[in-house]
Amino acid sequence: MAGKKLTCLKCAQLNRVPYDKLGDGPKCGSCGTALMPAKAIEITPAIFTKASASDDVPLVVDFWAPWCGPCKMMGPEFDKAAKALTGKARLVKLNTESHPAPSQRLGIRGIPTMIAWQNGREVKRQSGAMKMGQIVGWVPKG
Repeated sequence: MAGKKLTCLKCAQLNRVPYDKLGDGPKCGSCGTALMPAKAIEITPAIFTKASASDDVPLVVDFWAPWCGPCKMMGPEFDKAAKALTGKARLVKLNTESHPAPSQRLGIRGIPTMIAWQNGREVKRQSGAMKMGQIVGWVPKG
């Protein structure tokens, strides 16, 4: 059975999960963390770099900051979208205030900005706050 590569969002271990098991709560073979969480997870730049380059399943990153009003409004909607997309995509958050280098390198000029990666390349980009249904509809199909 063909598998999909997923980077653990906690320990950065690369895992291979059978496609038909993505919705069954797969866990990291190294640390046991859920590989397809039903909630948006805050990640580090190192995890972001590895996952965006390696993962076969769409990885949607919300670049945000705690002082940003639209980011605060979109946070709960992003979490709801993560739950709705469990097994299909992974939604993660990267704090641009704590970790400015990735957003500078990617030319992000406004937040919130969502960028989707799949198979090692950026496939979509969207700036501005969105509701859960809009996020779910925007996410690329993996």
